[in-house]
Amino acid sequence: MFVDSHCHLDFPGLLEREDEILAAMAAADVGRAMCIGVKLEDIDRVIGLAERHDNLFATVGVHPDNADVEEPDEARLLALADHPKVLGIGETGLDYYWHKDAPEWQRARFRTHIRAARACAKPLVIHTRNAAEDTLRLMREEGAGEAGGVMHCFTETREVAEAALELGFYISFSGIVTFRNAKALKEVACAVPLERMLIETDSPYLAPVPYRGKTNQPAYVVHVAEEIARLKDLALDQVAAATTRNFNRLFLKED
Repeated sequence: MFVDSHCHLDFPGLLEREDEILAAMAAADVGRAMCIGVKLEDIDRVIGLAERHDNLFATVGVHPDNADVEEPDEARLLALADHPKVLGIGETGLDYYWHKDAPEWQRARFRTHIRAARACAKPLVIHTRNAAEDTLRLMREEGAGEAGGVMHCFTETREVAEAALELGFYISFSGIVTFRNAKALKEVACAVPLERMLIETDSPYLAPVPYRGKTNQPAYVVHVAEEIARLKDLALDQVAAATTRNFNRLFLKED
């Protein structure tokens, strides 16, 4: 069985295809998927997906790219995290690609998410882009390692991966690792221990080869696993078993 550890099934292009998406998952042996919250205004849709399907779960948070939205406070995040199908806090983090002025509100929001994750003992789902140094600094300052979590859609250097691993985080690879021009990321994937690795689609974005440029969906996470298996010279079922076990250990607290 495979697990898509990060997708946005509430987004347009996927939500209206809910039954089709779930059927494709089943056909591809993708047994579970995590639906990620990015705005409080839409969080009912995300949690609703998890409520309707036993094999879907949810996280709650506000994406660092989203500026003109309801701002979360710790109490609001904790109230949402109390739902039994909510297994994590995020998507949170820092993004200086779209916000080149490195705004303080982004860093303050990230701190709020980390504090909420520590308070409810649920893992963080962290996004970082062009902000690795500050991301790691805030993780250390706020004790993010107490909550644990995952660096999602990882595209940073091996050194950043090692720093996150030292904090107890998992590293998640998306369809980007299948791209022919992603040589540096492939090298990072070779270096990250399989027991600390997750796989994801980030649907509807970043469809892996051979679907690059098309709308992504959880069923395609198998192609991410295939590339990891190729890079590490492992059998596909080894990657499937390990990444599923890692997901279950991190989010479901299963050994």
